[in-house]
Amino acid sequence: MIIDKVLGNLHDLPDPDLTAYTGLHREKVVLPSAALVKRIQRATTDHGNEIGIRLPSGAGDLRDGDILHVADTNMIVVSVLPTDVLVIAPRSIHEMGVTAHSLGNRHLQAQFFDADSEYGADVMVCAYDHTVEDYLRHNAVPYTRQERVMPVPFRHAEHSH
Repeated sequence: MIIDKVLGNLHDLPDPDLTAYTGLHREKVVLPSAALVKRIQRATTDHGNEIGIRLPSGAGDLRDGDILHVADTNMIVVSVLPTDVLVIAPRSIHEMGVTAHSLGNRHLQAQFFDADSEYGADVMVCAYDHTVEDYLRHNAVPYTRQERVMPVPFRHAEHSH
């Protein structure tokens, strides 16, 4: 089976139990975060079914909960593996600026969340790196190491000097 479009996302539905998908078995395609940016790939579902994903140019990245296929009794949904991350929570704007500048010089991929997010605080989240953890520990910047399903994949930022 070749998947050429995403039909929707379970997380965007107002109440997944009250939709056309109610009662359908959810077969999962489990992907690491890095695979979400690939438009063309082969994957195997948790039921051992092999599928091809061939999204059109310009299609957005895959996300956790994306619905790839719907049949009479089942559906195929993307399930993203948790990523090992550092959740950095500076105590002040000064500490945030110094930390972001220092880590930015390493061209670190990061995502930012506010207090209304699932983190409940203004935080910067980056993929785990032992040198970043050492920097945070050495400079007494508050952080935790967690396993998280990220809403969007970390993507290398293009730049030039």
